[in-house]
Amino acid sequence: MPALKTAAPAKKYYKMKDNVTGYLLLAPWLFGFFFMWLIPAAMSIYYSLTDYNLLSAPNFVGLKNYITIFTNDKNFKQAMIVTFSYVFMVVPLRLAFALFVATLLNKKHKGMAVYRVLYYIPSIVGGSIAVAVVWKQIFGNKGVFMTLLGAIGIEQKMSLLGNPKTALFVIVLMGVWQFGSCMLVFLSGLKQIPVSLYESAS
Repeated sequence: MPALKTAAPAKKYYKMKDNVTGYLLLAPWLFGFFFMWLIPAAMSIYYSLTDYNLLSAPNFVGLKNYITIFTNDKNFKQAMIVTFSYVFMVVPLRLAFALFVATLLNKKHKGMAVYRVLYYIPSIVGGSIAVAVVWKQIFGNKGVFMTLLGAIGIEQKMSLLGNPKTALFVIVLMGVWQFGSCMLVFLSGLKQIPVSLYESAS
């Protein structure tokens, strides 16, 4: 009986120690979730129910802002059309391109690890200001793309980013370019397929 009484507190101690270790490892994610997502999301919902101009105190107006958006905002419909168009174009293209590249990188060749890193880099730096500046230099008024068009005799008065008819496609192209995360998921899945299945298929 004394041995059982001694083992119980020890087991409880190790269990508590494991829990503390787990929460310490989760701490960065929990910090990001609460302070970078949950709290800002809650504040956004609250401010959407108020009349607030950043200079004066928020004035609670209930659902008035939402009613105005759905009934008396000419830009809301266009914004929704552009947003859904972007999603419907980016998601299938990014997944298809990621699967295609993952299939290529799944083969065994020398230096394949370097290629995997190079293909994943756009997903890491894709949201940075530097990348936005680079894309602006490519598709801007005096960018590389406009210069090439002028060199072959196609003169454009407005850049692809400045033209409402083409700006969305440039942004979609940039979204598809950031396919690294999806590529890693597909690559991990492809590596789990047994060799015997490939042999049977061949």
